[in-house]
Amino acid sequence: MSELRSALDALAADDLHDLTDGQVLDRTALLVQVGNRIAAELTRTVRHAETTRAAEHDGLKSMRSWLIGHTRLAPNEASKTVRAGRALEHFPALAAGFADGDVTAAQIDVVAVEVGPGEVARAQEQDVDLAAFDRDWATIAAAASHDVLKTAVELFAAALDPDGTEPDPTEGRRLLIAKHADGSVTGRFDLDAIGGEKVQAALESIVQAARPRGDERTRAQQNADALVQLCDNQLASGDLPMLRTVKPHVVVNVDLDDLVDPAPALGAARTGFGATISAARARYLACDGSISRIVMEPDGVPLDLGRDHRVVTPGLRRAVERRDGSCVFVGCEAPSHWCDVHHLVHWVHGGETSLGNSALLCERHHTKVHHGFRVERDPGGRWRTWRPDETEILIGPLL
Repeated sequence: MSELRSALDALAADDLHDLTDGQVLDRTALLVQVGNRIAAELTRTVRHAETTRAAEHDGLKSMRSWLIGHTRLAPNEASKTVRAGRALEHFPALAAGFADGDVTAAQIDVVAVEVGPGEVARAQEQDVDLAAFDRDWATIAAAASHDVLKTAVELFAAALDPDGTEPDPTEGRRLLIAKHADGSVTGRFDLDAIGGEKVQAALESIVQAARPRGDERTRAQQNADALVQLCDNQLASGDLPMLRTVKPHVVVNVDLDDLVDPAPALGAARTGFGATISAARARYLACDGSISRIVMEPDGVPLDLGRDHRVVTPGLRRAVERRDGSCVFVGCEAPSHWCDVHHLVHWVHGGETSLGNSALLCERHHTKVHHGFRVERDPGGRWRTWRPDETEILIGPLL
């Protein structure tokens, strides 16, 4: 172990600027292989510790809990390591490829997730040759892409039940959403093949639609933007099921003083699902929304509740859409159904809710305009856009 630490210390001391591009890539490939070998040895060691109940030495009953508490592994990572060790006992060829560094921990998990103790027992009952699958999977894992291995592993379930009924696709669907302290959310979902196709087709239609020129965001960022836009379109359509007697909508609570004050006022507003946002963000949402006035007593009890008032009427929106056609931010051609009606002079500062004081902006550029950018319609009817430093964004001929 001391030699291993010394070798890692020597690697960390290398000056990468002394290496050529080819040497850097060779080093990267070697480190991936070494990382696989270390992961394999960790998996083997954890499995041995699990079978000998070594965790009880520290007063814990499972290696999963020991890994979480003593090595600070995330619970899902600890579960993967334990699960991999159990699975590899039945697949020696895969274990050998893992130990040699040719197979990754993620590939091992593809097998371990699908082939647990129950599946192994069923295979033995039906005389399914596990060794054949083991050899094939080891070959595929060492030479093909991750997705090819996933497809090959899925064939195992078919071998166990070739004449079985078609599974209910909804049984395996999952969507988990976790909210963080700042109101942002992360999540993951698992879908069957058809459900996944539907989601990908819907997102792809938005990603591939006309987008702003120079959009250099990653594909992951574009997909996330498309998901929000998909929900925005559906909320705006009014076709979603009623939610506790009202149509589902985004709710924001903000004090009038914070709404009127042009300062950003971080944490001044709160959404219906409990996220805290800035007053600036609340003003952005108020540009094209419904407003309700609630007068509160000092102890927080509502005294008076005003009626909802739609800031932009349906008739005005149709007029703005007819005039602008799409997002007016220079270089953007996002269609009208992606857009909000923006007040050039916000109504909280006395701006009229009128055609002359309105502009069609997609979510991305509506946010930009509320954070320093500016759009303006010149006397000739052409929309122009300025940066926060008051320089105009101009699009010249392509070179």
